[in-house]
Amino acid sequence: MTVSWPLPLVQAPMAGGASGPELAAAVSDAGGLGFLAAGYKTADATAADITALRGRTDRPFGVNLFVPGETSEAVATDELPAYRTRLTADADRYGVALGDVPAHGIDDDWNAKVALLLDDPVPVVSFTFGCPATDLLAAFRDRGTLTAVTVTAPYEAGLAAAAGADLLVVQGTEAGAHQGRWDNTGPIGEPYGLLTLLALVRELTGLPLIATGGLMTGAQVRAVLAAGAVAAQLGTAFLRCPESGAPAAHKAALADPRFGETRLTRAFSGRPARGLVNAFVEAHSAEAPAAYPEIHYATAPIRRAAAAADDPAAMALWAGQGWRLARAEPAADVVARVTADLG
Repeated sequence: MTVSWPLPLVQAPMAGGASGPELAAAVSDAGGLGFLAAGYKTADATAADITALRGRTDRPFGVNLFVPGETSEAVATDELPAYRTRLTADADRYGVALGDVPAHGIDDDWNAKVALLLDDPVPVVSFTFGCPATDLLAAFRDRGTLTAVTVTAPYEAGLAAAAGADLLVVQGTEAGAHQGRWDNTGPIGEPYGLLTLLALVRELTGLPLIATGGLMTGAQVRAVLAAGAVAAQLGTAFLRCPESGAPAAHKAALADPRFGETRLTRAFSGRPARGLVNAFVEAHSAEAPAAYPEIHYATAPIRRAAAAADDPAAMALWAGQGWRLARAEPAADVVARVTADLG
């Protein structure tokens, strides 16, 4: 089975609205592989995005799914209520109530989205936060869909290869937004850097590898291709594009000298995710428990209200470590600029 696209460039699926049909189509039309982010969306909303994307391009594209997990009972009964109490002052400040997990959010509408993509196959489906069972990966393969599993450690890569994934998305700690780690328990620790992780994963498997984590330039893409990747996945590089659905205040913050650092934090979602350090990150990172998706939905009204007020202080300003290199230019120009250096 072969799904190919002209350039060794993949647009990262950025859940929460940044990477919708407009951005995915622009990247695919420019020769890369555009991606829709289905995380947090219902199956019906995902189907609508796929229809919209197909109306914009006839090039290959991908859809990303979040593999469901579960918050431990101890965290859910003890740490989560205490954290929600801490968030009340922020909610009051923005005139909103803390959110609760909707019915589809418990498992991210997993079964319905899987059924949708098996019934109406797309070229590529990628998975974050875990790996589907072998029989499900085989079912996608039978329908002509390539499967890609995000890995953040060598043991995850070994398990994904054994399960039958077609591709591995090797994510270094430099990446913006959520780390794709499978296990959300315990401290954030010291995740692997991209080049080290690429080398370790190449020792374990001959599967094609897509490298991701802080990549912004053609020189960086050349480096990961030389290290054994078949393609590079970029996310933050596309955030300031006009086709990106990121809020205006998020785009502005990426170029704002007041923000000088990124950090991994559970403050916004309950999972480790890299973003610009703002007042919310400073106030809540130390106490945020490993409660996902509960914290994501609890903070969602605060984040929406802050975005509506163009106030970056309480927004999840997701950004990879190379965020300063992001430019406000069309997505096709990003693709052309990055790949011009590949030779």
